[in-house]
Order: sequence, then structure tokens, then C-alpha cells
Amino acid sequence: MTNQPVPAVTRGQIALRLLITLLFLPINGIVNATIVLTTLFQYVYLLITLQHSEPVRAFANKVIGYGYRVWRFISLNENRRPFPFKEFPEEMEAPEREVSFQ
Repeated sequence: MTNQPVPAVTRGQIALRLLITLLFLPINGIVNATIVLTTLFQYVYLLITLQHSEPVRAFANKVIGYGYRVWRFISLNENRRPFPFKEFPEEMEAPEREVSFQ
């Protein structure tokens, strides 16, 4: 192991990060509710039309990616502040081409 100098962190920086984290806790709740609602909508739409809605799938995929970034920031696993402090994240992974029920 090498003895690398640890960067000095102030209590003020920690307090600011905590305040931003507290801001993102209710945002995370809204994101989770949005994911649940889009999932329920997607299933109702699918039951009625027997087809999935591609715009809703794309929207849900972006919201899930954003939620992932928020969780990483809240849990101190990522330093980059999520939207609205930075741009909305790009899709992390494209959705499956076809939905399978087998």
C-alpha cells in the first residue's frame, strides 16, 4: 500500500453535500413514483392494445437511469451532482428490442 495524501475535506463541504443529498431524497421519491406509474400505464396500455408504447418505454428507461444516478449520489458512490445541477443523463442502456412474455 502506498501512503497517498488524503485531500482535506472541510465540515462545510460535508454539510453542503448533506444538504444537497437531503434535497434529492424527495426527488428520488418522485422518480420512484414516476417509474411505478409508467410501469402500470405500460401494462394497462399493453392489455388494451396488445402492443407496448415505445415513447413510454423510452421515457421510463431515461427516468430509471436518472434514478440510478440519484441513488449513486445519495449513497456517496458518485460525486457528480444529478440533474438539475448537471444535464439530464443519457440512456445508460437501450431497452430490449422486443418485449417477451415467455
